[in-house]
Amino acid sequence: GEDSLLIQNFIYDSPNCLETYQDGIDATAEMIELFSDLFSLYPFSEEKYGHCLTALGGGMEHQTMTTMGGFSFGLVAHELGHNWGGNHCEDPGCNILCGGNCLYIGPNTRKTIENGIKIVQKLLEGTKDFQRETVSAKHLCIGLECGGSDAYSGISANPALGAAADLVVEHGGSAILSETPEIYGAEHLLIQRAVTPEVGNRLMDLIPWWENYVAIYQGSLNNNPSPGNKAGGISTILEKSLGAVAKGGTSELVDVIQYAEPIKTKGLVFMDSPGYDPVSVTGQVASGANVVCFTTGRGSVFGCNPVPNLKLATNSSMFFRMTEDMDLNCGEIIDGTTGVQEMGSIIFQKIFATASGELTKSEEFGFGDYEFAPWKIGAVL
Repeated sequence: GEDSLLIQNFIYDSPNCLETYQDGIDATAEMIELFSDLFSLYPFSEEKYGHCLTALGGGMEHQTMTTMGGFSFGLVAHELGHNWGGNHCEDPGCNILCGGNCLYIGPNTRKTIENGIKIVQKLLEGTKDFQRETVSAKHLCIGLECGGSDAYSGISANPALGAAADLVVEHGGSAILSETPEIYGAEHLLIQRAVTPEVGNRLMDLIPWWENYVAIYQGSLNNNPSPGNKAGGISTILEKSLGAVAKGGTSELVDVIQYAEPIKTKGLVFMDSPGYDPVSVTGQVASGANVVCFTTGRGSVFGCNPVPNLKLATNSSMFFRMTEDMDLNCGEIIDGTTGVQEMGSIIFQKIFATASGELTKSEEFGFGDYEFAPWKIGAVL
């Protein structure tokens, strides 16, 4: 009919592929209708729109057909939106790209900045009446991260954080575990806890993708520990992975999502991401994390705006050397003065305090303005 549009999707002919991406595929038509109402009629309404699935991990928009590494809601919307923005990119005043759409707000740089400031000021006016109020712990969503790991990570801070994550889940909240290359060799420990075979299969399917991805660049998942990890006593990826998985506690794995995909299910969720800390945490925050818990044995001072970042020291020696940077000392487990479950309860209470407005060490120092690092895939032309 005159109001119809052909939408084509080219995906792999493999088990569970369609089931895995069905929601994102089905949402495309509604997104086209919404964007057409908000901006203008879909610019290629007399032709078509579609997706072509490939081993990207991100997306690359083209007129009428977008190359996709997955079908997360945000990625589908973002790449689709470029079809409107790209249609106006020759406009002289098109200075700002917002949400995948070019918006005219000024004829030159100075005017663009001035008008942008006015827009932000207008948005801020709506926050004047905001007041802090007590809410349920079910609103907590914590990012589980480690960086600068050492031989103590897997037996002190990581399992203690896992115990805290279990408490968050028990109270109705969510926890996001990520860094797919750093669960390599221990992924079965998470797959065994998947709520359904389909969830377990989605995690299992990530491994061959990553093996191929690193092989393209003459790399190997088996050669993962960094020089700092090795100096801290970690000798193999298996040792590192066992410690990394410990951050996920013992809760059931309820979902496996793409990088930066908004979480839809309460509980423990695995998000596909690289092992590089800033990239991983950026994805966790985009997925919905409102507090990040970062374990470190070598002494990372990582910060992460716009959410607070708690740093958990794996050993007392480093903690006392860097007390101005570390929020909690999980080295007490190694010292024998505190148990894993008890430390998990301490972390849980610290998460509550942080979510209630108590500043973390990285916030006090102002760390975190430059750690926004989205995952960039492939060649940049």
